[in-house]
Amino acid sequence: MIERLRGKLDEKLERHHELEQQMADPDVAADNIRYQAVARECSSLGKLVSRYRKYVEIEKLLVSAKAMLNDADLKEVAEEEVTELLPKLAEAENHLIDMLLVDPEEDHESLIMEIRAGTGGEEAALFARDLFEMYRRFAETKQWKVELIDFNVSEHRGYKEVSFSISGEDAYRALRYESGGHRVQRVPETEQQGRIHTSAATVAVMAEPEDVEIDIRPEDIEMEATRSSGPGGQHVNKTSSAVRLTHIPSGLVVFCQDERSQHKNRAKAMRLLKSRLFDMQIRKAQQERDALRRTLIGSGDRSERIRTYNFPQNRCTDHRINCNLNLEPVIAGDLNKLVESLQEYDRKQRLDGLAESL
Repeated sequence: MIERLRGKLDEKLERHHELEQQMADPDVAADNIRYQAVARECSSLGKLVSRYRKYVEIEKLLVSAKAMLNDADLKEVAEEEVTELLPKLAEAENHLIDMLLVDPEEDHESLIMEIRAGTGGEEAALFARDLFEMYRRFAETKQWKVELIDFNVSEHRGYKEVSFSISGEDAYRALRYESGGHRVQRVPETEQQGRIHTSAATVAVMAEPEDVEIDIRPEDIEMEATRSSGPGGQHVNKTSSAVRLTHIPSGLVVFCQDERSQHKNRAKAMRLLKSRLFDMQIRKAQQERDALRRTLIGSGDRSERIRTYNFPQNRCTDHRINCNLNLEPVIAGDLNKLVESLQEYDRKQRLDGLAESL
């Protein structure tokens, strides 16, 4: 596979070199807008180029080691080197192919998740909180940063809705498949007769773009400051710290009351608004580009049921890839097997598509 991609990789390597030369050009540096555009493209190619250079370096070492096999005095050492380098080359190749398979809009270090309780009343809100805790624990095991943006608490301390950000290396690539409908089957805490109920929640995963990627004109934003509601002591009754932002052109509305400072709430609300606008752009582009294989794992449609958490049977089922796992570790935050299975399936489908396009 890598040999069929070498021409494409060499082109990207050459392009990265050209961009580095442009960044060193005084005329480009003097033009701030042009320099930012060049720097952005150079940065986006940087990871791929670095991986490719590493692959080429290992490849050269392997060629050199194989050449030494013909020398009787060096044969034993050469065999050891070949044995050590072959798995390294295979690993480098897999990493390289994975990077080629990633669409530009998928390559982000930060994401925003929104979880909303669906059918099921209070039990759905409690399930939404369980999902939040599941993702939070998973993020902690990866040493990713989790930041709560906003939440709406139900009567029994569940979440009617909650939004939060997760940032860290490969966070978006790992969690991008979580968008969709999640269903739970269990006996609710509020159930007196021990009957199993089915409830649901929806999850939205949105890449959090860099500031340069989404430009929002101040005149397109309508801001309203209100008093916070819910837990928070006397403060929530005294100050208008909660912020509601309306993006007039799109009609999108975001609300944030998590912080005590109106300024901080506005900043968080702007982050959420930018992610929603960015998500709209991606979905529009996906619809317009039929060649984009966006339905391999699922379209990310909020109405699409992707997973069931069956507590009586201690089973978690991902319906897209027909994967059944022990529920207990999954709900406790161990999503590794699930994420790896989704990524591997997606990777295989993308590889097939990539091979057909070459």
